Amino acid sequence: MRRSIALLWLALCASCAPGPSTPPPPSRAATAPAMAMIDGFKGRSPVRVTRSNAEMAQDFLDLTFRLESGRVVTAMSRFEGPLTVRILGAAPPSLSGDLSTLLGRLRQEAGLDIQPTTSDDARITVQAIPQRDLRRAVPTAACFVVPDARDWSDYLSRRRGGSIDWGNVRQRQRAAIFVPSDAAPQEIRDCLHEELAQALGPLNDLYRLPDSVFNDDNIHAVLTDFDMLMLRVTYAPELRSGMSRAQAAAVVPDVLDRLNPGGRFAGAGSFADTSRDWIDAMETALTDGATPGARRAAAARAVRISRTLGWTGPRQGFSYYAYGRLQVGHDSAAAIAAFETADRAYSASPVTRIHAAHIAVQKAAFALSQGDAMTTIEIADRAIPTARLHQNAALLATLMMFKAEALDLQGGTVAAEALRLDSLPMARYGFGSETDVRARFAEVKRLRPF
Repeated sequence: MRRSIALLWLALCASCAPGPSTPPPPSRAATAPAMAMIDGFKGRSPVRVTRSNAEMAQDFLDLTFRLESGRVVTAMSRFEGPLTVRILGAAPPSLSGDLSTLLGRLRQEAGLDIQPTTSDDARITVQAIPQRDLRRAVPTAACFVVPDARDWSDYLSRRRGGSIDWGNVRQRQRAAIFVPSDAAPQEIRDCLHEELAQALGPLNDLYRLPDSVFNDDNIHAVLTDFDMLMLRVTYAPELRSGMSRAQAAAVVPDVLDRLNPGGRFAGAGSFADTSRDWIDAMETALTDGATPGARRAAAARAVRISRTLGWTGPRQGFSYYAYGRLQVGHDSAAAIAAFETADRAYSASPVTRIHAAHIAVQKAAFALSQGDAMTTIEIADRAIPTARLHQNAALLATLMMFKAEALDLQGGTVAAEALRLDSLPMARYGFGSETDVRARFAEVKRLRPF
């Protein structure tokens, strides 16, 4: 399940001066489809497998034999035989192309026999559903996947009876993925990547993972090399449906050594679980349902827990990232200090460069609001290549918008207009409608002090 994180896209605007809502400049691409820019987003993820096989064996077991709720899964499950995937519902045009790209990657990188189909007998159904209906069913989910359901109607008719339960599955026969029909193309694509991967393989998310979509921080947009490796392990001939954790643990290290010989080096093989108290605090901080004060208090509690447990890397960085975003508009000094701490945590490893690029948005917002054009441009220039490599159109467009406003502050009006035009295809894919794109442009523009 990909969670719906209710942090503001650019919370700094809670404290910025009101200004006119300025639409993006007219363009010869004004009517071009958002998919025009996706040609450069079709390759494999730049996130390579760099960790030891011993470490990743532990990851595989924790991903496979536990649900996101923390409930233990007693038996491994997977599909057996060829796989087919169909699309149902009022799917936007981007969904078919993004699915085709993803299936191609799964065949090439995970070695799966998986094909698109229009047949009612498809083993996996991807159905586009209005967001209001998705939220009515699972309020905290942007999208989700369920076992043994043919479609939305089948899911609704059976969900109360307990017959749709990943914990009871011994061999996967079919699955249904529900994605929003009325979200931005990128949000739908990101849902597709995570939910199809979970339909096929790991059921859990682990906050400790720096290199995976199987992490509730929602930092990675598309499946990484690590994710593909986990799927290759899941479908390795040495494993089978119905295996216990102990049985899988006996063979997974050898499977990883065969599939990933470069990972046969000494490395950690066991990890402390992420504290349930920390997870609960983060869920309160990140989702609707609590007051702003309660959310800030929950984020502060998560920071304290991460410090007490001595965490570094993605869990430490995400704690401070969430805390900083919730302090924007309330305590600017605390917000920027938190972002700096998160940036240091993420910048300590090349694996978390994309995490640092998300922090760059917040730091650029502060710099622009202070009228510091040079710093804004420097921050954007460092993060833009990373956002592009990681196929994150929304992040890329946002960074380009910041740079354009900073160029304007320096008097570079022509360069700023050109950059805004260049950002439009990314913005359309990342944010959706023209109204949403204009809102993002206006939101960034209002950060300028003059």
